[in-house]
Amino acid sequence: MPISNFNVRVYGIIINQNEELLLSDEYCANQFMTKFPGGGLEYGEGLIEGLKREFIEECNEEIEIISHYYTTDFFIESVFGNGGQLISIYYLVAFKNDPAFKTVKIPFETLTPTKDAQVLRWVPLKELSSKHLTWPVDKVVVKMLKGE
Repeated sequence: MPISNFNVRVYGIIINQNEELLLSDEYCANQFMTKFPGGGLEYGEGLIEGLKREFIEECNEEIEIISHYYTTDFFIESVFGNGGQLISIYYLVAFKNDPAFKTVKIPFETLTPTKDAQVLRWVPLKELSSKHLTWPVDKVVVKMLKGE
């Protein structure tokens, strides 16, 4: 049976000079979530183009791609859209300029649960744990970043 229902998502891993990882705390689809910046690929878009668009949308910042980091290598069903198989691609990225966006210190701090609400937060790598993220594939990536 051919599989035709895929949900392709692309995310950026950005670590600043203080060894902190950028995370996005969001309220979407009636739930709170913590994830890497990025999101769903739009029809007709390439991976890099989609990731750059997502960073403009979520951070209002342009990025440069450093390298591919990870692509989902196990089956996981998508919880968004019409279900199907989730494929998540992660890139190491850097901001082209010093970021001007505001960040919070506490998860979901100042976040009002309205459609597509978001706050950004830097988390020290030494304090980071897979429990800080919502989605299973993000948890795998955190473990990889931590060398676990």
